[in-house]
Amino acid sequence: MLIRCLTVAALLALTPMSAMADPVGTYDVVGTNPNSGTEYKGTAEVKRTGETYNVTWTIGDSKITGTGLGAKFVSETRFEMGVASADDIALSVGYVAQDTSGIAMYFEQPDGHWEGVWTYGGTTKATSEKWFRKK
Repeated sequence: MLIRCLTVAALLALTPMSAMADPVGTYDVVGTNPNSGTEYKGTAEVKRTGETYNVTWTIGDSKITGTGLGAKFVSETRFEMGVASADDIALSVGYVAQDTSGIAMYFEQPDGHWEGVWTYGGTTKATSEKWFRKK
C-alpha cells in the first residue's frame, strides 16, 4: 500500500509541470546497457497507430520495434493506462530485439524530455534511458 501511495504521489508531482505531453515525435536517445553499464546513443520515433503506439529505436545499425500503450491523469488523483492519446504523460512499450523480447516504461519529465527504464527477457537487470525531443 505504501509503495502504491508513493507511486501515485510521484506521478502527481509530474502533472502540473508537464511541458508537452503527447509522446508522438522523434527523439535523441541516451541509455545504459544493463549488463555492461556502457552508454549507447541513437534515436527513437514514436507514432500513434490507432489505439496503440509504434516505437522504433535506431541504435547503431540495429532497428528495434515495439508496441505501446499510454497513460494519463483522468483526475487529480487517478492515473489510467489505456489507449494512445495526445494527453499521455507515460508510455509502456513491449518490444522484440533479435531473439528476445523486453519491456520499457517512460514518463514525461517537467522539462519535456522523457525518462524510463527497460529490461529484456533472460536478464535480471533493468537500466535507464532518456529521450530528448528533436526540434
